[in-house]
Parts: sequence; structure tokens; C-alpha cells
Amino acid sequence: MTISHFVHQRRSPTVMKLATAMVGIALLTGACGDGSADDTAAAATGGGLKGKTIDFVGYGKDNPWGAYFNSVFTAKLEAEGAKIVDLTTMDPGTAVSNFNQAVSNRPDLIVAALLDTSSMVVPIKKAKQANIPVLVFDGRPDPSVDGDVMQVLSENEALGTAAAQNLVEGLKAQGKESGSIVAITGTKSGFASQDRMKGFEAELAKTPGYKIVDVQDGNWDPTLSGKIATQLFAKYGCGGIQGAYGMADYQALPIIAAAKQAGCAVAGKNGVVVTGSNCFKVGIDAIKAGTLYGTATEDPGTIAEQTASYVARYFNGEKPPAKELVKEERVTAANVAQYAEQCSKA
Repeated sequence: MTISHFVHQRRSPTVMKLATAMVGIALLTGACGDGSADDTAAAATGGGLKGKTIDFVGYGKDNPWGAYFNSVFTAKLEAEGAKIVDLTTMDPGTAVSNFNQAVSNRPDLIVAALLDTSSMVVPIKKAKQANIPVLVFDGRPDPSVDGDVMQVLSENEALGTAAAQNLVEGLKAQGKESGSIVAITGTKSGFASQDRMKGFEAELAKTPGYKIVDVQDGNWDPTLSGKIATQLFAKYGCGGIQGAYGMADYQALPIIAAAKQAGCAVAGKNGVVVTGSNCFKVGIDAIKAGTLYGTATEDPGTIAEQTASYVARYFNGEKPPAKELVKEERVTAANVAQYAEQCSKA
């Protein structure tokens, strides 16, 4: 017997309440099915951010990029009435624990950066089983859970490509058709770093005279990057490194400092050519000063604005796409004025 037939036959107040409850259960069951990220992105039916709880498993505020991203992202959502639970960290193991804690908290949404892509697979699956939507930003998730999360992603391969183009252009300007290159990356276990290295290596392969001789994990940490750079110049000497890639501007600047401390020339006609990425004011200033050859965008403010916008659109019922890409641009002395304002807010 259908619910409508049941109601037609028996119209007592008790029966009417029971029928209404049965309809509600049927609708709830339908809404909580195992859907893809496309279904998840369409799940919010409007009502806005007011009263919503968002557990934020992002980069820690002790990281320069994370600190600025967090300030912009949190302020924009709190201004619209959302409650942000801060579960940020730069330790990959702690990030997994924090994500599991977020699942236990049962918020309206989990927003996460994936420091260690593979270790986040199980927590993401737990969130799906608990019917808690997840939005990943910056680096993409593991392919096994790609359809289980919404995504606002940096154009990471393009950032790596831009870094290689900067080094090749800078070295050729010095008249060098060959050279040894070192790279200090962000957290290697995350796809954000891996995808950048993929683009970096593919672009350098077009000019085989330039060889990558050492790649070290700097964990998005400026202090650690400086220590690694000091070790690299001690190992290879001034003549053994012609180019260097710091995956963020705040990793590239310690490379420049380490080179100078080792007595190596930087930039100019024969010095080490250094490039950054994740543009910051210090990077823009260094480009203008001639010590940093170039960088690329992926500034924390721009992606924070787009991620916050995505969250707002989701809760407003605007059905944003399951994946959004933040377009990135290469920056050198030739166009630094065009990106100086965008890149100087952190």
C-alpha cells in the first residue's frame, strides 16, 4: 500500500503524523545515498552560511602561505555567520588525526589541504560514509577518492612548468646552454609538490643540457629550506649549482641567502639563477632587486578568496562544479609590475 493510499483510507490525526514522518524518512534516505562529488556539490539546498559549522583541516599558521590563506578564508566565512573550527597543522600525521577528529565532530562541511595525499584516503572515505561533505583545496586528492570530494585546486603542473621556464631563460641569458639544478620542494608526500615537480621535470627535459642533480623535501618550511640550501652549497660548491628552484618564494629566498653565505655569486652575468613560486612580497621585492629571477602566482589570498567563494556558493544552493581550477601565471622582471599588487599581500 502506498503512503498516499494509506492516508486516503485513514485520515485520523495520528495517521496523518505517521504518514508525514514516513515521507520525511523517505526523502532523507534519498538525500543520503552514496553519490559522487557532483552529487555532493549539488547537495546544499540554500539557506546560506549562517549557523553552519566548518571544520578546517588546512595548513598551519606557522607556515607563511597558510597563515595568510587562513586569515582571509576564515574572516570571509565568519563574516557570513559560519563557525570555523581550526584544525590546521603542518605535520602530515597530525593532519590525519585532525581530519578524523573532524569526522567525529560531524560538521556541515570539512575543508582540507592534503599534506600527505595517500594517508588522507581513509579519513576521506570515513567522511563519505558519515555523509559529511568534504572540500579539498590546493593539491588534488588520491585518484581512489577523487569522486568523493569537491575541489578548488591550484594549477600545480603549470607552476612547475613556469619555474623551469624561469631557470632556462635565466641561464640562457647568461650564455649557459648547460648547468646543474637543485630543487627544494614543498611536502613531497602531497600531490601539490609532486605535480609541480612533474611539470618542472617535463619542461626541463626539453633542454637536456640542464640537469636536475638534487631534489630535497623542504616541507613548505623556510627554516628547513635554508638548512637544506646550506648543505647543498657545501656539497656541490659554487661551481656545482647553476640554477635552483625553491617551490615557494619563502623557500627560494633562503636559497639565495645560503648561496651568498657560501661565497657564491647570485644572478648577474654568472651567478646562481634562482626561481620561486607561490608569490609573496619578499619574492616580488627580490625580483625587482635582481636576485630572484622569477616566480609564479598561486598567492594565498587569491586561492583563499576562491575557496571561500566556493563554500558560500555551496551553502547558498548555487551548485558549484565538483572541481574548480585557480589559473596561475608566470612572473619575471618583464611583467612583475602586473602581478606586484596580487603577490604583495603576504
